[in-house]
Amino acid sequence: MTTQDLSPDAPTRCALGLGSNLGDTGAMLAEAVRRLDLTDGITLVSRSSDYRTPPWGPVPQDDYRNICVLVDTTLTPAALLKRCLEIEGELGRVREVRWGPRTIDIDVLIFGLQKVAETDLEIPHPRMADRAFVLIPLAEIWPDAPLGDGRTAVEALKTCPDQDGVVKL
Repeated sequence: MTTQDLSPDAPTRCALGLGSNLGDTGAMLAEAVRRLDLTDGITLVSRSSDYRTPPWGPVPQDDYRNICVLVDTTLTPAALLKRCLEIEGELGRVREVRWGPRTIDIDVLIFGLQKVAETDLEIPHPRMADRAFVLIPLAEIWPDAPLGDGRTAVEALKTCPDQDGVVKL
């Protein structure tokens, strides 16, 4: 890690969304969370319950196991994304088909109140308010999470579609 990966300020509260639908999904999520927590500059604050969720998108595949975690980090948004992608690679993630099956997926959902619009990173995550598989676990651990559109996680859940398919495990 270099000094350019570190934020000069106090830690920032962030939300990450994790999902898996290949192999031992529970073990995969636990290992991803463990690796995040062992990363210099990242401290695990909270972890949601596990949820079984139907796949999202056009590719036929098995259900997912999804969670959200809250972390405090001194990393920059780009460095946090880089670490998430490294963990995905370490755990066997292969990117062949968009929205296809995966061993692990780690998305940066919220990075404090920051807004980031880069080619490979958009924060707050632009589609989280429409995805029950993100909002339900997020609202469990951070009900007033700022979604960037003026609503909190709990407020967005009031109009979010497809909630019936999300089952707490």
